[in-house]
Amino acid sequence: MEPFAAVDVIRAKRDGERLSAEQIEWVVDAYTRGVVAEEQMAALAMAIFLNGMDSAETARWTGAMIDSGERLSLHVARPTVDKHSTGGVGDKITLPLAPLVAACGAAVPQLSGRGLGHTGGTLDKLESIPGWRAELSAEEIGRQLAEVGAVVCAATPTLAPADRKLYALRDVTSTVESVPLIASSIMSKKIAEGSGALVLDVKVGSGAFMKTIRQARSLARALVDIGAAHGVATTALLTDMSTPLGSAVGNAVEVVEAVEVLKGGGPADVVELTLALAREMLTLAGLSHVDPAEVLASGEAYETWCRMIHAQGGDPDAELPKPAHVHVVEAPESGVLARLDAYAVGVAAWRLGAGRARKEDPVQLAAGVRCLAKPGDRVERGQPLLELHTDTPEAVPAALDALSGSYDLTQRHNPGAAEGTVLDLIRG
Repeated sequence: MEPFAAVDVIRAKRDGERLSAEQIEWVVDAYTRGVVAEEQMAALAMAIFLNGMDSAETARWTGAMIDSGERLSLHVARPTVDKHSTGGVGDKITLPLAPLVAACGAAVPQLSGRGLGHTGGTLDKLESIPGWRAELSAEEIGRQLAEVGAVVCAATPTLAPADRKLYALRDVTSTVESVPLIASSIMSKKIAEGSGALVLDVKVGSGAFMKTIRQARSLARALVDIGAAHGVATTALLTDMSTPLGSAVGNAVEVVEAVEVLKGGGPADVVELTLALAREMLTLAGLSHVDPAEVLASGEAYETWCRMIHAQGGDPDAELPKPAHVHVVEAPESGVLARLDAYAVGVAAWRLGAGRARKEDPVQLAAGVRCLAKPGDRVERGQPLLELHTDTPEAVPAALDALSGSYDLTQRHNPGAAEGTVLDLIRG
């Protein structure tokens, strides 16, 4: 006999009451087992969306989702530290960051996901490398961490299965935009992967899930508090996502840009954020004496990247996919680029084939957008602003429609100094 009735738990949260630890543990477990029906969990998710959960409820909800599956046991000599981004446009930071932090002496177990809608997925990007595979067993993850120091792969099916089931339900019931549910979803998977420390990259701006700094701070605080409640040292950086990160948005094009960073080049904003996150990760791992900028300049991070790609069956020297069609968007007049909207560029890349509308949709590995000018740059009439890459030229009109009104040109020489990529830091 079940100790609770789903309708009583739903009613309690509907009426603004605080759920007990026992109620939370039961309802998450019962939903995973199929005892709580989809429509009942949908009602509870909406009640949480409307009335929220306090920090203790959110921590317990996260724990219940962790307990619905297994935890990875990472037996490596190095200190373990992971990073998670809430998603953005051109956000290829995991690609240079994981091998860089590994080259600095930590072990980085980076369990990543695929893109959906206008935000890209790390696994989609890496799958543009011939031979590279995302699916690894727990044993393979542990072995690669010990031998290479970094692994970027898909989460195993046994990690937080309640979250996988609940996320799909939230997606179709308009209950995604709930800070307690977002935070517990992120942290249940990250804590279950067994890392000793975690740095969060909470994006804020038009291309991010959180549009305002207030929303981003609320989510960051919830994430950091959950980490503290579960004994995982956690910090969060709030970073700008009003403009695409770097110049490349898509799959193969972002891999190319990430490798440029690992070889000592790349866009300044990508390098800045990679080093900022690396420093936080190394601090939490007890390696603050190591300077990631020096390690990046030495070429050691690129060597670690090559070993990481080889270990997962990929060829880091192989030619990456090229698009069948390239369409150039030119500046309609001379001036200074004052704005380039991240969301619009992300939608354009998605419509060109770089992303998916449903989880089961395929992606075009060569599709995407190259941003040939950044805000603050002077451009002349007819100068290329954007390159649209696709294997399906018929997708270009829809991408151009997404880009309509996405950028502004001004006649002022300096439209204003841009803020740095990192906007704030929240510690436990």
